[in-house]
Amino acid sequence: MSEIDSTNGDGTKEAAALDGDAAVGLKERILEALSNVHDPELGINIVDLGLVYDVRIEDGMVHVTYTLTTMGCPIGPLIESQMEQLLAEVEGVKGFEAEMVLRPPWTPEMMSEEAKAALGFF
Repeated sequence: MSEIDSTNGDGTKEAAALDGDAAVGLKERILEALSNVHDPELGINIVDLGLVYDVRIEDGMVHVTYTLTTMGCPIGPLIESQMEQLLAEVEGVKGFEAEMVLRPPWTPEMMSEEAKAALGFF
């Protein structure tokens, strides 16, 4: 995951406008909310699966870059809908946008140790 970024009015980036503790706390709350979005076929959350590639926060707008386990996977709209619904409840989040990418392609090595254990990868 990348660090929290904010954008100045002139388009340049600087450290998050929130103080360090608040910025870290907001990112943790966002990741906690995203961990409630589960791949319906695997039953594992998208954070532990390694599907969330990046989370950026700019003036309360959350931009999530994510991928799917396979290129033809039809659950992208379902995942985005669930992300939007859960992030709307996080204090400090003013809006949400998602970007689904296929590069780099997802591989099982991207999963957390917990997800690997749950799916029998050793």
